[in-house]
Amino acid sequence: MTISRRHVITSALGATAALGLGAAQQATAGAAPRARAVPAASGPGDVVGKISVGYQGWFACIGDGAPINSWWHYSQNGGQAPSPSNTTIKSWPDVSEFSRTYQTAYADLNGGGPAKLFSSWDQQTVDTHFLWMQQNGIDTAALQRFNPNSPEGPTRDGMAQKVRQAAEGHGRKFYIMYDVSGWTNMQSEIKADWTGKMKAHTASSAYATQNGRPVVCVWGFGFNDGNHDFSADACLDVINWFKGQGCYVIGGVPTHWRTNSDDSRAGFLDVYHALHMISPWMVGRIGSIADVDNFYANVQTQDLADCQSHGIDYQPCVLPGDLQERQRAHGDFMWRQFYNMCRLGVQGIYISMYDEFNEGNQIAKTAANAAAVPSGSGIYALDEDGTACSSDYYLRLTGDGGRMLKKQIGLTATRPTPPVA
Repeated sequence: MTISRRHVITSALGATAALGLGAAQQATAGAAPRARAVPAASGPGDVVGKISVGYQGWFACIGDGAPINSWWHYSQNGGQAPSPSNTTIKSWPDVSEFSRTYQTAYADLNGGGPAKLFSSWDQQTVDTHFLWMQQNGIDTAALQRFNPNSPEGPTRDGMAQKVRQAAEGHGRKFYIMYDVSGWTNMQSEIKADWTGKMKAHTASSAYATQNGRPVVCVWGFGFNDGNHDFSADACLDVINWFKGQGCYVIGGVPTHWRTNSDDSRAGFLDVYHALHMISPWMVGRIGSIADVDNFYANVQTQDLADCQSHGIDYQPCVLPGDLQERQRAHGDFMWRQFYNMCRLGVQGIYISMYDEFNEGNQIAKTAANAAAVPSGSGIYALDEDGTACSSDYYLRLTGDGGRMLKKQIGLTATRPTPPVA
């Protein structure tokens, strides 16, 4: 199984605490400084001025026809159906709109009926996901692509085509987001994969462009852990190569990229400044509204100023919160991030993530209440704090956040989205 980003998120937790409670208490609604009034590096496009979502598309089930022939990203032992003792997911999806679902080894749902899961390999699943994007004003999907030369490669190749078809069918944009975690021969193989396979998708009317260039993202340069031990020279070479291919290059970078500290390797500032857009990772860094305000005042305001001074677009992460860790506060946690980033004046927002049921940070339709999760599983539903929420709540919340980003509604610290539609 591919190394996931959740294996690298703990390295910055100490840095989060180091920002200090006092700073968080000072970061009230009006206290934090605004960024300098410098013109944005880029005008509106398919990522600037838009809501983008990270799209994993990495769930498969035995019997779905996927080349991987496994309970991919559902089970620790992919040869066996997921169960409470053999699982990799933390949240339970609402599968009521999928035409095909697959029986698990979980007990029946608390409200009755079998505990079944979807497969990303089914085109109707991907079409439904992109329909939800369309219905909720989500503009662009970043399709996650790990090492394509691994045994997962044929399945990931097929997923790229399925995402392209769904994006074309629902008027959404998509782009390739390479996650280089654990990719041994990344420097040469990422170039070969782009020219030999992924570049062909830029011919699609749905492929995202910015400043007239096809968008590509590389996630994982500069992270200070063993799964991202690439040299600064190798990373800079890849960025410049993609720029030479005519691409607009986004970097999914460490939280503390600007200071080259904590989760960032030293000596990578030139790598980060070579990017067209910087998108720092935030999963595992924040878990409360106090954390959100802390980072706004002490990290993100300065990040934006640095990007502006170097002509780089800034696309911070906004996350709904780990449902199983009870971080969501029925949407208030996520809305505070939208509010802070919109009042800061960022160039775009990246939602981490759309379908990340493994980390519990998904916005896709999720079990609304205990009746919709397997009996005895211990999995929380969206109403875990006592506030009833419809399964599409975080899709709708993202839609309102997008409208605030685009100034279609006014800047407001009060969440306008009702938990139940």
